[in-house]
Amino acid sequence: MIVGERILEVSGTKTPKSNIQGLNINISLEDVKLEEDTLEMTYIYTANYQENVGSLKIKGVLLAKEDATTSKNIVDSWKKSKKVPDDYATVVLSAVNYSGSANGTLIARVLGLTAPLIPPKIQLTKPEKK
Repeated sequence: MIVGERILEVSGTKTPKSNIQGLNINISLEDVKLEEDTLEMTYIYTANYQENVGSLKIKGVLLAKEDATTSKNIVDSWKKSKKVPDDYATVVLSAVNYSGSANGTLIARVLGLTAPLIPPKIQLTKPEKK
């Protein structure tokens, strides 16, 4: 269960007098580790306003408390493949999306950009085999 968050860095840019043509949101996990009994997942949330109108970037750490077995499985999966298990990734991505949208709205307002809002339901899909 996600129990908290720390924002580490915030940045944003805007091109003067440009019209927004679209919005791309990217969420990436940078690190996953276990500190005492708390999972710490470092992420980067990026909102790019098209066509080169502006961008927002938020780097933070999600904090989660899970049972010892679940925590070990998540950390082991990260160490092995730089991924968290799919069922847990949905929880993490939803939490980062919520935080990025909420905190990004404040940054966007200062820069004169629209809020970086996308639908809150995130699901992972498996890549199609060729």
